[in-house]
Amino acid sequence: MRSTNTRHKFLKQDDDLDPLSSLTNLFDVAMVFAVALMVALVQHLNIAEMLLDEDFTMVKNPGKENMEIIQKKGKEISKYKQNQNSEADPNKKRGKRVGVAYQLENGEIIYIPE
Repeated sequence: MRSTNTRHKFLKQDDDLDPLSSLTNLFDVAMVFAVALMVALVQHLNIAEMLLDEDFTMVKNPGKENMEIIQKKGKEISKYKQNQNSEADPNKKRGKRVGVAYQLENGEIIYIPE
């Protein structure tokens, strides 16, 4: 009976002296920190809409030369960038005016061709 008590005391003391026992707690803390960083990144970049099933359209840098339009329809995400040819000659017009659109107070839009 005495030998089992001695063995039990020896094993208990050995566990207390194990330098790697605190490493498991550090791993848990690192995992929580990594998940918190990923959530903060998603919120900062405003890409939470991409993770949902809803359709959306996002415009990056509106009105600037490097403007991008990102659309999500279903599971397909398409990205439209300004053509490289238009960046080479910004004074060159690529289209013509074909009419005027007016928005009424009730939200209806009327298009008048020229």
